[in-house]
Amino acid sequence: MGPQKPQQEAPKLPIPGVHYLVAVGSGKGGVGKTTVAVNLAISLANLGRKVGLLDADVYGPNVPLMMGTQAQPRSSGDRIQPLENFGVRLMSIGFLNPGDKPLVWRGPMLHSVIQQFLRNVEWGELDYLIIDLPPGTGDVALSLIQTAPLSGAVVVTTPSDVSLEDARKAINMFHQVRVPVLGLVENMSYLIAPGSGERIDVFGHGGGRRTAEKMNVSFLGELALDPEVRIGGDSGRPVSTRDAGDARVVAFRELAQKIEEACREFQTAGPRITVED
Repeated sequence: MGPQKPQQEAPKLPIPGVHYLVAVGSGKGGVGKTTVAVNLAISLANLGRKVGLLDADVYGPNVPLMMGTQAQPRSSGDRIQPLENFGVRLMSIGFLNPGDKPLVWRGPMLHSVIQQFLRNVEWGELDYLIIDLPPGTGDVALSLIQTAPLSGAVVVTTPSDVSLEDARKAINMFHQVRVPVLGLVENMSYLIAPGSGERIDVFGHGGGRRTAEKMNVSFLGELALDPEVRIGGDSGRPVSTRDAGDARVVAFRELAQKIEEACREFQTAGPRITVED
């Protein structure tokens, strides 16, 4: 028997009409990944871009609550019509399985529905389709990453050592499947004490920047631990919908602009892939 031929990767077919496909991931839950994805999508829309948001966090779909809509999508022929709010087109398993009923599907079924959300939703012409991945490096995230033509990934962490350890795993996962990492975002980076205005580093300081430098990825900035951000998500009115001069709106707008620059850079120059041992 002759030597086996190396297994070729399945082709990643483009999604018609979508220019940039950006995944937002994290090595673990509880770091505010969906909050970042939601406010990033709205911030890009506020910049005049055509934006879609796909909630691929099938076991914990929080996009419907955060985006303030619980309607059910309609179909037209064999195509699903996305919902829309705040200028962002939306799709989530939470629209099809509302309420507190748990989703008890196995991997193949989840893979199938995610592929339908990617390719059978009438996304139309989009500058950006943001994908809110499940936390971690499990089957759902991997199957989506390996079949979708991702332009790049954004990894969300907090400054804590536990979170940073898992963020490094997520970065390595993207590198191993040849997806460029657009950068690392440090969420819940600090707290501004009411009254005094003192900065309090609840989870430590500087870990995100050091990790980004060590792993040769861009550091996209620090986002504050802010009760108003939580209130915005819980009420279905994310902070990025507020007045343009609000400091929280400015922070997410600057993040969106950095991600736009990174997408253009990687499209032109190609990714920097470095897998940590």
